[in-house]
Amino acid sequence: MSDAFAIVPVPLVVQPSSQAPFVITRSTVVVVDADEELVPVAVLTADLLGRVSGRAVEIRYAEPDAPGVVRMRLVEDLPPGPETYRVVVGQGRVRLEARTTDGLVHAVVTLRQLLRERADGGMQVDAVRIEDAPRYPWRGLSLDVARHFVSVPDLRVLIGLMGHYKLNVLHLHLTDDQAWRLDLPSRPELVRRSSAHSVGGDPGGYYSATDWDEILAYARARAIRVVPEIDVPGHVNAALHAYDELNPDGRAPDEYLGIEVGFSRLHDDLPATHAFLADVFGDLADMTPGGYLHIGGDEVLTMAPDEYERLVRSAAAAVTAHGKRVVAWQEVASVAELPAGTVVQYWDTRVDPAPFVAAARAGARLLMSPASKVYLDMKYRPGFPLGQEWAGHVELRDAYDWEPDELVEDLPPDAVVGVEAGLWTETLRTLDDLTTMLLPRLAAVAEVAWSAPDRRDFDDFTARLRAHGRHWDRLGLAWHHTPQGSWDDA
Repeated sequence: MSDAFAIVPVPLVVQPSSQAPFVITRSTVVVVDADEELVPVAVLTADLLGRVSGRAVEIRYAEPDAPGVVRMRLVEDLPPGPETYRVVVGQGRVRLEARTTDGLVHAVVTLRQLLRERADGGMQVDAVRIEDAPRYPWRGLSLDVARHFVSVPDLRVLIGLMGHYKLNVLHLHLTDDQAWRLDLPSRPELVRRSSAHSVGGDPGGYYSATDWDEILAYARARAIRVVPEIDVPGHVNAALHAYDELNPDGRAPDEYLGIEVGFSRLHDDLPATHAFLADVFGDLADMTPGGYLHIGGDEVLTMAPDEYERLVRSAAAAVTAHGKRVVAWQEVASVAELPAGTVVQYWDTRVDPAPFVAAARAGARLLMSPASKVYLDMKYRPGFPLGQEWAGHVELRDAYDWEPDELVEDLPPDAVVGVEAGLWTETLRTLDDLTTMLLPRLAAVAEVAWSAPDRRDFDDFTARLRAHGRHWDRLGLAWHHTPQGSWDDA
């Protein structure tokens, strides 16, 4: 694929044309139907075109027949699917078409990736027809904001990167042993007592209700839904520190700012535990639109299996009571009678696959997050200054060359709901740290999640990614110039 069509993830259909390209000029306008559902996408498009061209782009609600028009509309003549879209460029015009507004956002992202600089300093898109749809409905990034807090401005940068690669789920790991990061109205002591610090005593923080609304709105405008995680019944030292009654002896433990796991736990025989679960998941459901809440469930190392099952069921019941579906880490696959439609997040490929096959056959869906492939806090190589190594090293090719459907043998057809990268922040403190670990590997994971296997080729991917390195540089983002890529400075 030529540099003019350096699209990531690679689309289903790319048909170049000899027609005249689309050139952004002072007369360029975005045309959209006068529909309140479409206006936010039109604003996003006009803002994008204006920023890359340095010219203000007007939005109109009419149909001028002239070059320089970007026409956006919802249509029915596309293959089925809520995210299917079409981009047609030719005769100096652009058509962006989709079945839904989410699809239109993806069309806008593709248009952004097609833009290239002209010799005269202007911007153009070569004539082409693109039709596209995702392989999986769940394409996510799990971001740990508990070990090190990520501010709202920095989170906006990461959400923008996700949208640029058509990822559609931001999974926020909001709580852990070190801190609690979301202010819940029923439990104010959680952030009052357990949010001030990060790992190693670094500064902390939390999201207020206003912050949360801003995060949700910013993500939604980019076709991204937020799935918040409250991790129980382990990883709960921050909660135990905030509320004495969650501890059997009534004494809260000290704040914990290390990186060990598995030592903290809730207690099924304490009435306060079940009131706590009902409160926090009730608040979370009220504050968060969408169909899913994540209950954690991982690395509970000091609890008998029967108590673990009871507490997972209690947390799941608190979620389903509000009409939400449960998401949880892979350890919950051993729990009998999980709620219908539970999403089991698979992260450790070293364990017996039988429980995951059984859970899938009972109706669960599997979300693939193999640490050895998509935990993007793993070092690129030995000696890399950031990250950890417990799951090995994850280079660009490792994040690209794997098949989600083949990770667990004997899974029922269609059991895999999607792919989600993970970014844990024990060693990551700044936005530069985060983007260095995400880029370029996040683009690789996005292509695995979006593009059909027969469309994917690593050499072709790295050739297309070269233009994306220029884009990251223009944005001023820190990123790793891995030798497995093909970069301008190589």
